[in-house]
Amino acid sequence: MKKKKISLKKASERGLVIRLLKRVFAENGREFFPQYVLATGCLVVVSASTAFLAWIMRDVIDKIFVEQDRGMLTALPVAVFVAFLFRGVAAYAQGVILARIGNNIVARYQRRLFSHLTELSVDFFSENRSAHLAARINQNVSGIRDTLNLTVTSIARDLLTLVCLVVVMIWQDPVLSGIALLAGPPVALMIASLSRKLRVATRQSIDLNARVLAAMQEIAQGITVVKAFTMEQPLRERVERLIHAAEERSNRIAVITERTSPVVEIIAGIAIAGVIAYSGYRAIVYGYSPGSMFAFITALLLAYDPARRLAKLQVQLERALVNASMIYEILDLKPRQADATDAPELAVERGTIRFENVSFGYYPGEAVLDGMDFTAPAGRTTALIGASGGGKSTVISLLQRFYDPAEGRILIDGQDIRDVTKRSLRSKIAYVPQQPYLFEGTIRDNIRLGRPDATDAEIEAAARLAQAEEFIVTQPLGYDTPLGENGVTLSGGQRQRLSIARALVRNAPILLLDEATSALDTRSETLVQAALEEIMKDRTVIVVAHRLSTIVNADQILVVDSGRIVEGGTHRELVNRSDGLYARFHALQTRDARPEAEALAASVRR
Repeated sequence: MKKKKISLKKASERGLVIRLLKRVFAENGREFFPQYVLATGCLVVVSASTAFLAWIMRDVIDKIFVEQDRGMLTALPVAVFVAFLFRGVAAYAQGVILARIGNNIVARYQRRLFSHLTELSVDFFSENRSAHLAARINQNVSGIRDTLNLTVTSIARDLLTLVCLVVVMIWQDPVLSGIALLAGPPVALMIASLSRKLRVATRQSIDLNARVLAAMQEIAQGITVVKAFTMEQPLRERVERLIHAAEERSNRIAVITERTSPVVEIIAGIAIAGVIAYSGYRAIVYGYSPGSMFAFITALLLAYDPARRLAKLQVQLERALVNASMIYEILDLKPRQADATDAPELAVERGTIRFENVSFGYYPGEAVLDGMDFTAPAGRTTALIGASGGGKSTVISLLQRFYDPAEGRILIDGQDIRDVTKRSLRSKIAYVPQQPYLFEGTIRDNIRLGRPDATDAEIEAAARLAQAEEFIVTQPLGYDTPLGENGVTLSGGQRQRLSIARALVRNAPILLLDEATSALDTRSETLVQAALEEIMKDRTVIVVAHRLSTIVNADQILVVDSGRIVEGGTHRELVNRSDGLYARFHALQTRDARPEAEALAASVRR
């Protein structure tokens, strides 16, 4: 029974390998068929010239050294030189062609991966650490290139060369050829055994190396926190453990991979030594021609190198296929928030937003929203307030369809957002997140990401509205100043104002503000709040806030508690409900703000 299970497992693994190879060739073979034909032609020339060099050695020995034929003294060296010339030019051409194909394949899959990653849902990135994902992709993306190139070069160069040389060997001496070829079966059995072990070890090594790179990337991104909390030593120890595990796994792969070398060398040594001894015996005792023996031994020695590479082919191919399979694992993922078939674009005429009995949880059995029901009127500002973890930011995420509700519907102007394209939905929304994120590029580039066709004048106008121009003009190159990683050279308030400018330049009918002024000081908050109030006119706005001072002028304030709307009204109406949750929030924040206000007034008087 155990043997049957093992055989079934082996058959399944072989089936997976064959399917993967078919997929790799199906996706890339047709695209690069002319180039591969040309490269194969060059490899055929390399193989034929190598076989010719072995074959011509008989005449070199017999005609020049034994018979001392002066006519061959020029012809045979010229033939050898021409063979090497063809071999060198063909080897160069195939190397360049395969390198260009390989580079093109890597670039194509990088584009595919990036495009596919941007289509995947937000929950995929919540479940996978970005640094680990980037490191894994970086290691795996060359797997498909290596799979193709290894297969082509092994078949067109090594296998063809070996076949041609074996033909020369058999032509020269069938008996000696039989002796030499006895080395093949034991080597093949050993390689098959090693390849299965290598498959598991390679996947583990890729994962460990990705974790090492991810840890280094995270430390680089959070270096200020690392320094502030003196975390160098514990993080060093953690990374050291990962590096040690990765080193051990890499050593394991090296042991498995290189295990073929001594066995192949020993078997080849026995075969070649036996051939030399037997052929020498026949030449001494029976007077066989030294030219034939020399040609045979030359072919045998030349055949050793392609035979050795072919012996390692399965091991190398296993590593390449593991990398390729891990790339396809990502490419085969389907977005959980996929567009419906023939989904129309969202048409926003007024901008009324309606949540109808919406329930949602990030994890099974843990509801964040529980039957939430409210309407955000068109052209008005609706504020959501409540304790942390109540579901306010989740409302923002669901409205942009980063996730789909478990129950209920979300409507914009009566259209269910699940029935329209995500792109059209999000194009009608401008979003300012709680944690601003800036990308590689200049300040101008980062603002323009809100609307790629925005003019420089529109970008600068948005920056002025967001009260960002005052610090932008002090930068070394103004709007064209390159930003460090996530704008590390800017303060939190400055990054938030650039994030607000990016939302303003989008000029969308719906504006979502998730604690948009949380990172600003009192002065900046006052200025930005005035700017926001100006641009919020005639737009449907949903504001998530903790500080009540930022939402007192909202047309509608909704109090969120445990995933439900428990109160609603204007600021004045809610404050007057002395037993309400909003009134308690107001009382607490008013009491906490009084000492700060008195200190500010005192400093002004001084």
